[in-house]
Amino acid sequence: MVGSVRWVSETVLALSDGIYAIAMTLLVLDLSLPEGLDSAEFHRELRAMVPQFLAYGLSFTLLVGFWQDQRRIHMLVRQADEGFIRLTALGLGAVALVPFPTSMLSDYTDEPVAVALYSAVIAAIDLIHLAQFTLLCRRPRLRTRAVPRRLLWGFSAELGSTILVFGTAAIIALFDPTAAMYSWLALIPLKIAVGRASRGRPVRPAAGD
Repeated sequence: MVGSVRWVSETVLALSDGIYAIAMTLLVLDLSLPEGLDSAEFHRELRAMVPQFLAYGLSFTLLVGFWQDQRRIHMLVRQADEGFIRLTALGLGAVALVPFPTSMLSDYTDEPVAVALYSAVIAAIDLIHLAQFTLLCRRPRLRTRAVPRRLLWGFSAELGSTILVFGTAAIIALFDPTAAMYSWLALIPLKIAVGRASRGRPVRPAAGD
């Protein structure tokens, strides 16, 4: 039974790594130049691709962060029950979707739906991660060890900051997509503040451990 549980956990982790690798790779497929361009056309097309490079860089950076969060969550997993596996599958479905809103964002930065969809997908991924982490914290039998309060508060706040910024941006985008994209920058000082606050909290076991 122990071997079977370990196999399930390792299989879920391997699947997660594979989906993230594929999603990161698919982001690059939109980056291409037409063939047969002269020098002037080459430079013009290259300048026109700046939004695509920015969208690629943003999405790749976010996916790396999501992948790290997913690994941190799985480090706590002793056994994966049906609820955890369903949440993992839902999260991986959202991750696999990221290349599509990224492509929309790079081509239609002035379209409210494009910016709103991108923001909503990013917020949804961390919302699912938060649900996974909460599930582990509430079900001791699923995790390998007790969760210190510093990790409980800090990791939850870190995930919550992304949900807050991109969830709010999804609403703002419906009225002003440019303002919504600028609002993403709020994530930087928010993450820094959360990191400093969590490092300053005392380490105590979570209730019930």
